[in-house]
Parts: sequence; structure tokens; C-alpha cells
Amino acid sequence: MIEFHDEDARDSRAVYRAVSSAFGRSAEAELIEALRKAADSIISLVADEDGEIVGHVLLSRMNAPFPALALAPVSVIPTRQRRGIGSTLIKLAVNRARNGGWAAIFVLGDPNYYQRFGFEREAAAGFTSPYAGPHFMTLKLSQSLSASTGELGHPRAFAALD
Repeated sequence: MIEFHDEDARDSRAVYRAVSSAFGRSAEAELIEALRKAADSIISLVADEDGEIVGHVLLSRMNAPFPALALAPVSVIPTRQRRGIGSTLIKLAVNRARNGGWAAIFVLGDPNYYQRFGFEREAAAGFTSPYAGPHFMTLKLSQSLSASTGELGHPRAFAALD
């Protein structure tokens, strides 16, 4: 049985292993470590299957014209992919952000995947970001945002990710 809960300090090594396994490299796991160290990690959830961390999602603080978060990375170990774990992690993180008073979440990813959660390319098009482009999207968590244009800043740790 899979349980979803907030990541705690005891989970950090297992999260590192799970994220590295999911991506086939350690860069995304290093990103998570750097976001934690910089205190930019806001929402960090894990999927725990019988004591093994099999999935993880992280939302980090962004600089934006309104309270905004970046969704990245979302990870599920290869043997557990395509079973809804990543989707559940994203939905739980979105609900947590909405209940926490955040206005929007930005993501860089496959539109075919993220649009099912309500992310829209058009809503992100007016914002300046190093990640702007056809895979950059936003999810509005409130009825309307206080701005539809402006400059966005991801935490510095993202600059080290290749």
C-alpha cells in the first residue's frame, strides 16, 4: 500500500536515491538538496510503499509579481511509473499550495502531461523567464492573478541543472 506524506529529514537519503533512479542521473537529486539548503523548498511530498520511498514531488519558492511556486522535480522510480503515483503527488502538492494561499504554480514540462492538472501555456506566455517557451506553463490557484505579465525568478539552484 502506498502512503503519501510530507518529506521529513529521515527521508532525504531515500528521496535522493528515488529521484536519481527516476531520472537515471543525480542532477535532479542534487537540485533538491540545493533547494533544501537554500530554504527554497516549500512543499516536499513523498510516496512511501511499505517503507520504501518510490516517488517525490517538490514545489519551491519563486520570485514573481504574486506568490508563486515552481513545480520540479516530480519523480517516480522506474518500476512504479505509470501507476498514478506521480499524478497523485502532483494533485496533493497543488492542493497544499492552494490551501497555503499561493497564487500560481509554474512548471517546465510536457504540455500533454501537465495540462491534465490545469497547467496552461497561454497563462505563462506573458511572463519573462529563462525557461519561457512551448513547455513553460502555469496553473492559476486563485480566480485571477494580480498580473498577467512580469519577470519570474526561479531559485538559484535551478541554474546549476543542465
